[in-house]
Amino acid sequence: MTFDPMGEALDADEVQETVDETIENNEVVLFMKGTPVMPQCGYSKRAVGLIGQYRDDFEAVDALQNLEAFREALDEHSGWETIPQTYVEGEFVGGSDILAQLDEEGDLAETLKAADADADADVETAADGGSDEDLDAPF
Repeated sequence: MTFDPMGEALDADEVQETVDETIENNEVVLFMKGTPVMPQCGYSKRAVGLIGQYRDDFEAVDALQNLEAFREALDEHSGWETIPQTYVEGEFVGGSDILAQLDEEGDLAETLKAADADADADVETAADGGSDEDLDAPF
């Protein structure tokens, strides 16, 4: 999505439709100020960086097209007006602060359902509590 300063802003109904359809039709969605290539606030930039550590594919929506209408539409989904907002499989996760907390706790990859997190979850645990992943067993 590109920002055209001369383009027309979306009206409130178009914003509501965009929010509803984007959340419903995408696994991971970030509603942000600006674009991933050109974020327009530090929190949006931080959210893009955190998600980008674990996902190459996510949908980003520039809320600057009609900021007030996006705040209202997102509030209906999350009870929260601030932007950025992240959704995974239709569920509200949080803003950049929550993403950072999940990352710090080691839970962000799993929350974003990143492929590497799923692979890590499939590693079997040995009887002694360790992982058999790195053992060179002759059998």
